[in-house]
Amino acid sequence: MSHTPTPEQAAIVDAAAAGDDLVVEAGAGTGKTSTLKLVAGRLGRQRGVYIAYNKAIADDAQRSFPTSVLCKTAHGLAFGPVGRQYISRIKGPRIPAQHAAQIMGIREPVQLEKDRPSIAPQHLARLVGETLQRFCYSAEQQIERRHVPLVNGIDTEPQRAELARYLVPIAQRAWDTEIVPFSGRLRFTHDMYLKIWALSEPQLGADYVLLDEAQDSNPCVAGLVTGQMAQRIWVGDRSQAIYGWRGAVDAMSKAPGTRLMLSQSFRFGPAIADEANKWLSILRAPLRLRGFERLASEVCDQVAPDAVLCRSNAEAVRQVMSYRMAGAPVALVGGGRDIIALAEAADELRTMGATQHAELCMFQRWSEVQDYVEQDSAGSDLKVAVKLIDTYGARQIVQVLRDLVPEDRASVVVSTAHKAKGREWDRVQIADDFREPVATEDNPHPQIPREDAMLAYVSVTRAQRVLGREGLKWVDHWTPFNPAQPSVDELLDASSLGTPEAVALREAGREALSAELTGMPEEQADWDATASPAPCPRCGGSGKCPCDPAALRRWLELTGAGAR
Repeated sequence: MSHTPTPEQAAIVDAAAAGDDLVVEAGAGTGKTSTLKLVAGRLGRQRGVYIAYNKAIADDAQRSFPTSVLCKTAHGLAFGPVGRQYISRIKGPRIPAQHAAQIMGIREPVQLEKDRPSIAPQHLARLVGETLQRFCYSAEQQIERRHVPLVNGIDTEPQRAELARYLVPIAQRAWDTEIVPFSGRLRFTHDMYLKIWALSEPQLGADYVLLDEAQDSNPCVAGLVTGQMAQRIWVGDRSQAIYGWRGAVDAMSKAPGTRLMLSQSFRFGPAIADEANKWLSILRAPLRLRGFERLASEVCDQVAPDAVLCRSNAEAVRQVMSYRMAGAPVALVGGGRDIIALAEAADELRTMGATQHAELCMFQRWSEVQDYVEQDSAGSDLKVAVKLIDTYGARQIVQVLRDLVPEDRASVVVSTAHKAKGREWDRVQIADDFREPVATEDNPHPQIPREDAMLAYVSVTRAQRVLGREGLKWVDHWTPFNPAQPSVDELLDASSLGTPEAVALREAGREALSAELTGMPEEQADWDATASPAPCPRCGGSGKCPCDPAALRRWLELTGAGAR
């Protein structure tokens, strides 16, 4: 990094040099990788391990970090001691579900209710496979009911419990006899050797461990880092924790260590930072982004985009269809395999009355799927996909998706918000499937789901120059008066952080308490009755310490320091 470190970066480097465990909240585009390189440089010849989110990041880091730092993914760390021994199975052929069912001893279909179709052995085998995958993501030692996936059409608690009672013993037996042994016959994945390695509670032999994108770590990896007898530095953005659906947890919220921030973004200017801060306010995040003054950025409703970002796969396909019909070459990030599979399954259901696709296997007619997405809230995530299939036809969708071009040949790139994470484009348009919550008779005071707010934050921070926010401009109805300033609760969350703002907050509290609160109205002095008499573990203060959460809340409310 050629520029002078910011005060936030310098504070992180100093804390790391002091040997502290650190939890670094790094907002979008704030140069966290550059900061970690500064940390590694300051720690000199100490042995470090940098755990990257994917292999491309790990390879790039290995070229730029000091030679004293080993840069790998968690899977890369596990491959040498464990994964290498399973290499023949990792590269082995895929096993058809019907064959997997025979290996697992699943001979007969299972019927949970007499008026519903039974679950075929091959689909039960797929559910066991998903259960094993979720176990690999977890920190548990044994397979439990929580690892059994939800299934569309199996919506009641008794049905789910019955399915789990059937699947869990089969999954545990499959793990013990057909996964872990070298001679096992079931498909073996990279996540499986990582889990086997993690269960051995390995030590990495490092003086310090850097976990990047910590907010997206699954419990297996988070537990591995927590168990290290070394300095641990967790880095990520909790407001971008968007992979909970595949086993990730917010490892940062419970990670031990001094909490610091990176809030100066170098990706975009103030206008886009202001838009991002609206979503950080809704998320009640203690961090607010500061845009880079040297970058001109613009926020408008519509823009001729380099990229269109969507909430759902179905909307992404709709955008692809629209651009293709206009004659534009289009790229779809990640390709269209999931939608192609769903469209082909819909065609099977319509023509044959059955399909083994996991999303639709419990339905006997396409009309049942149509009713399900219209009448059952559990089917809302399929609604746009069903409408697309009804509008364009399954076969036309498949044909268009097989006509995609690589990104370097596309006039526009279409992506879901999930797949856009970690990417950036000059001009970004937000699609209109980011739905504003609507009041209903059953829910007269709706809230923005946290997952949706995080996806929105990820989406608006992909733009470098121009953001077309049409699909998310409704945020203005939900944003507090001044989203650039944290609320009382957010200040409370931030009061343990080592930022200049947090230090100033604590000093202001101490000043207010000095001289027995001289000059303050009597009612403002009431707050110190809740203050802790013991020395504060955060600042060392005693008696009337403003770091005490209850006391600090009272002081903030009375002085107006946290008012918007």
